[in-house]
Amino acid sequence: MVAAGAALADEVGLAHLTMGLLAQRLGVRTPSLYKHVGGQEDLNRRIATLALGEAADAVGGAVQGYAGRDALAAAARAFRAFVLEHPGRYGATIGVEPHGPDDPLAIAGQRSLDAFRAVLRGYETDESDVDHALRMLRSLCHGFATLQAANGFQWSADIDESFEWLISFADRGLRAM
Repeated sequence: MVAAGAALADEVGLAHLTMGLLAQRLGVRTPSLYKHVGGQEDLNRRIATLALGEAADAVGGAVQGYAGRDALAAAARAFRAFVLEHPGRYGATIGVEPHGPDDPLAIAGQRSLDAFRAVLRGYETDESDVDHALRMLRSLCHGFATLQAANGFQWSADIDESFEWLISFADRGLRAM
C-alpha cells in the first residue's frame, strides 16, 4: 500500500495525495486503509522512509567504484534523476523528523547520508567539516533537482549544462578545502 501511495504521490503531487484518493486507486473503501496505516501523516512518513531508502540505493549504487569528481558526479546525477522521477515521494522527505534513532525513517536517512559520505572520502575532508560538506552537497543537489522538477529553470541556458557546471563548482570547492 505504501508503494501505491508513493506512486500516486509522484503522479498527482504529495499535496494532493489523500487517503480517499489512494483507496480509490486501490479499489477499496477508505476505512480499509486504516488497517495498514494510522492516517495521512503515517502514510506520508512511510512514503518518506521508502523514498529515503530508494534514494540511498540509487546514490550508493551510482558511486560504487568511483572516487573524487567521478563519485561526486555519479551521486549528483543519481540524486537528480531520483527526484525528477519521483517528485511526490521525494517531497515527503522534506521536513519530516524521525521519532528516534531506531525509527525506520532515521535509518533510511542515515543510509542516504552514508551514500554522500562515500563521496567525501575522495576529497580528504576533515572530520570537523564533514557535516558542513554534507549540507552543501544536499543543498546543491536538492535545490537544483527540486527547482527543475517544479519547472523553475525557464531561461534559455541548457539545464544539463548548468547541472554539470554545478558538479564542477562543488568539485572545485571540495578540492579547495
